[in-house]
Amino acid sequence: MASDTRLSARLSLQRTHRESRFVLDVTLDFGPGLSVLFGPSGSGKSTILAALAGLLRPDSGRVALGHDVLFDSARGVNRAPDGRQIALVFQSLALFPHLDGLANVGYGLPRVLNKSQRLERAAAWLARLRVEHLARRYPRSYSGGEAQRVALARALASQPRALLLDEPFSALDQQLASELSAELVSYVTPLAIPVVLVTHDRKLARQVGREVTLLRAGRVERVGEAHDVLPKRA
Repeated sequence: MASDTRLSARLSLQRTHRESRFVLDVTLDFGPGLSVLFGPSGSGKSTILAALAGLLRPDSGRVALGHDVLFDSARGVNRAPDGRQIALVFQSLALFPHLDGLANVGYGLPRVLNKSQRLERAAAWLARLRVEHLARRYPRSYSGGEAQRVALARALASQPRALLLDEPFSALDQQLASELSAELVSYVTPLAIPVVLVTHDRKLARQVGREVTLLRAGRVERVGEAHDVLPKRA
């Protein structure tokens, strides 16, 4: 694959909370397609996503999307989150409760689009994720699976150059999580962008991950194909 489609990073930071100290020191490289960032709670997965998206500034390092440098501590580069074209779906989904489905999906679309264009694109993505019936309904009325699809539609409608997913299926039962993760692969594969899925669910990681990066205590322990990095447990 061409290098301009890869999301790469060197990230170093230290954080102290009460009497504990967390140190993150990783080098990462994600190509087009869905990759999994796997590890136990506290290993640094969500911290990495926040740094890639620009929501957290590392102490030192570099983040690049192809040849486009988004963060470089040595050069004083730190692109704002809204200038990185990296979409992040939070574990909480962060849907706006006062906006209906169309407005939620259309919220982050470029302002160069007029209102009718934003609504048209939002409706198209709701339909693509099979939740067009939620266009005029509000998040409080959504099921867990419906909310996931609206959140994904909002992220993908912005035409991101990379997509980050922080435990997006953790609130769902295992069968629904499996179904949605399979759908996710079908949605993002044609886009040919880096997609990073954070999870501590071994079965889910094996199901969807083209490549798995195994984290432990702020370090990369292993990178490789899912069945090698995460063999089935006896």
